[in-house]
Amino acid sequence: MAILYALVARGSVVLAEFSGATTNASAVARQILERIPGANDTHVSYSQDRYIFHVKRTDGITVLCVADDTAGRRIPFAFLEDIHGRFVRTYRHACHTAPAYAMNDEFSRVLSQQMDYYSNDPNADRINRIKGEMSQVRDVMIENIDKVLERGERLELLVDKTANMQGNTIRFRKQARRFRNTIWWRNVKLTVALILLILIIIYVVLAFVCHGIALPSCIR
Repeated sequence: MAILYALVARGSVVLAEFSGATTNASAVARQILERIPGANDTHVSYSQDRYIFHVKRTDGITVLCVADDTAGRRIPFAFLEDIHGRFVRTYRHACHTAPAYAMNDEFSRVLSQQMDYYSNDPNADRINRIKGEMSQVRDVMIENIDKVLERGERLELLVDKTANMQGNTIRFRKQARRFRNTIWWRNVKLTVALILLILIIIYVVLAFVCHGIALPSCIR
């Protein structure tokens, strides 16, 4: 899965989160939330080994996700943009006063669904290619996480590779099921077309035979 973890926060107060893999990303993300400089809107990415923490803060609400470095920037930031919009539309003013994890029971399901969509559905990237890469994403510099966290205090991001393999297996099964369904529908369409063709041929032959029988009687 390209996107492994995501959260929505107000300052350092986490309002909802979801992890798609066995990882300590939640602890590392909290360290980052406490160290993001200033209070202005921002788009920033921090790398740690082959994983990148992407952060978007708009109007006091921060959305963060962890993705592997093969995901690039367009998909993670499109995901963050989507999540921020959904969260603000759903909770409006409550975003700015709610206690920690107030929206977690409900919104963690949205995070899970959208993480799966942006990680596995080719349409997610296709749609963003059509829209054009967001201008703010072009300006995002991927900095090492040491820029925001001191070496002595930062946690190493640990990801259970077994969980990732299980995720890949589930994704493969979904793709295989989708392929089988496509082949099945194609066979159904071919069968229906063949039946219709046979019926048309039978109809034409019968019409010709009936016409041939009726013609002599007409001559008489």
